[in-house]
Amino acid sequence: MSQRNIRVQPTEDRAVEDQDVEIVERKGIGHPDSICDGVAESVSRALAQAYLDRYGTVLHYNTDETQLVAGTAAPAFGGGEVLDPIYLLVVGRATKTYDGRRFPAESIALEAARTYLDETFPSLDVGTDVIVDVKLGEGSGDLQEVFGEDGAVPMANDTSYGVGHAPLTETERIVLNTERKLNGPYSDDNPAVGQDIKVMGKREGDHIDVTVAVAVIDDYVESMSEYRETIEGVREYVSDLASEYTDRSVDVYVNTADNYDEGAIYLTTTGTSAEQGDDGSVGRGNRANGLITPNRPMSMEATSGKNPVNHIGKIYNLLSTEIAQSVSDRVDGIREVQIRLLSQIGQPIDKPHVADAQLVTEDGVSVADVESEVEATIDDELSDITDVTEAVIEGDISTF
Repeated sequence: MSQRNIRVQPTEDRAVEDQDVEIVERKGIGHPDSICDGVAESVSRALAQAYLDRYGTVLHYNTDETQLVAGTAAPAFGGGEVLDPIYLLVVGRATKTYDGRRFPAESIALEAARTYLDETFPSLDVGTDVIVDVKLGEGSGDLQEVFGEDGAVPMANDTSYGVGHAPLTETERIVLNTERKLNGPYSDDNPAVGQDIKVMGKREGDHIDVTVAVAVIDDYVESMSEYRETIEGVREYVSDLASEYTDRSVDVYVNTADNYDEGAIYLTTTGTSAEQGDDGSVGRGNRANGLITPNRPMSMEATSGKNPVNHIGKIYNLLSTEIAQSVSDRVDGIREVQIRLLSQIGQPIDKPHVADAQLVTEDGVSVADVESEVEATIDDELSDITDVTEAVIEGDISTF
């Protein structure tokens, strides 16, 4: 019997797949909010690794308040220009002095932010199209009570919670993979497709509508006809992709605000709407599992940019998602599992105030039939909680 406070109970709701209406959203990596998430997390990883390299431990920091102020641009077929640059401010706290030595936190953060932008947005000139600024306040250098002695489990920095669920529904998988593959294999072969891709899925009964907003990069389209060909190519690709995840009927809509007669289209110079009036903030977009899911419990915590050692807003949201997937994979007879982890400030992070699993089981399977397996799986995952920290620092876990 686990010494942790683990609860397993049936959910009072129907499985999401059985609900009449389901809504799912994903903001792609080029959305202004996701740009802030990506930059904040890349800075977080860089700081954590630099602390480890210099001091053998991760010191106190957070970069989860990063903000983006949109620029202005004049896109044009064949190539336009940025008129006013995007402004990106990396905001947070960092330990700048430790063991009598100064630590170049802001220089490391600035380099990490610029590198992320350069590697992620090939049509964005980091030297001229975006201004990157860093303002990190001083963090605490006395960290032993917070992070614990070497080998000890860290103490929770806050009384907070994280949530996760598994398995993904068909609509969730369509939405998640539409953006990831458009921003992966598809854009590799079709460079006109920019990184700012937003996908909204709506299922009513057994019919799914997928609405996609795609920023088209002006350098790669010479005319309205080429733009329209790009949009139709995306529509056909997403339609084929959706059929890999569902037998339900699916309609796909791309750039529904376009008005070809008036020449009002989603054409960009950089591949992101941040060039033209769309601001961004960390935590306003995807949750830790990469989706926005109104049919599910969600945490309002920003995951990206928080330190990965003891910040519950990060660790418990990532871990609850991992636990839910492990329970779904390991325990037979479960249709759906939702995990809620609650911390108490100052208590070991591997012993949450409560770890709550809510289950929808298959017909003929009761919660009592699987309760012990579910509890054991949760206990195993909590025992290895520091693995999450290592995976985050290595970039093996996505936070948005």
